[in-house]
Amino acid sequence: MTQTRLHFIAIKPASTAMFAALEREFDDDGLAIAIVEIDEDAGTEEISVYAETDQADEIELRMRGAAGAGDTVIAREALEDIDWVTKSLEGLKPVRSGRFLVHGAHDRDKRRVGDIAIEIEAGLAFGTGHHGTTSGCLDMLASVVRREAPRSALDLGTGSAVLAIALARLARIRVLATDIDPVATSVARQNVRLNAVGAYVKTATAAGFSNPVFAQTGPFDLIVANILARPLMRMAPHMATHLAPGGSLILSGILDRQRDAVIAAYVGQRFRHVHTLHREGWVTLHLKR
Repeated sequence: MTQTRLHFIAIKPASTAMFAALEREFDDDGLAIAIVEIDEDAGTEEISVYAETDQADEIELRMRGAAGAGDTVIAREALEDIDWVTKSLEGLKPVRSGRFLVHGAHDRDKRRVGDIAIEIEAGLAFGTGHHGTTSGCLDMLASVVRREAPRSALDLGTGSAVLAIALARLARIRVLATDIDPVATSVARQNVRLNAVGAYVKTATAAGFSNPVFAQTGPFDLIVANILARPLMRMAPHMATHLAPGGSLILSGILDRQRDAVIAAYVGQRFRHVHTLHREGWVTLHLKR
């Protein structure tokens, strides 16, 4: 699927406000948004939104409405049909998060005695351990598993299955790993096999909690969901239904500024906030009910 970069130039401080408005507008869409300084003296910045080419017209309309762009010229740049995830991972180094080491095949020699090594190759699914939300989840789940010894877990929105594999390798418990995207589920299944945890991890494509796989497998002692703030807030009642008594939630994909709103949504479902981990502008939450 080809992509298009939609971009325009604005002057500070309006550019800062416009960028923030676009972040809010496309929060649930998972679109990449960037802001780059063009001329420091003039205070000009270029704002870009990356979208699938067949959605470019719709995205431009939403950009104009959300950012108040009005008559601003929004230019378009067609991008090469490249597997950008694979390309971006080519130069990445292995990432350590506590005992976990997330690495590619070419960095197997970086593994040390005592490491919980997770091999993830570049693919189409998000979640390599390099992003602050993933590494934050790894740190948080290690702490929760050590204290609570859960017997079953759900990795909701599994992506590349980093967190599901981490749980299986660390705790040796059954883990259900689900994603709404069948491509992500396929990548997750491949990584589960690659890391030899197929006896513990079951993968499934499931949109929302209506899929029967949740009732068949749950309730869960631990639910990990590294998604986005607004979907997490909407799913609070379902999380309460599928979490076992005394269980824990680990939630991420949440910007620092979204933390309080997410906690409030779960307090409304009788959850209590246990701990917040801050990393690279993102937060990971531990909640109990």
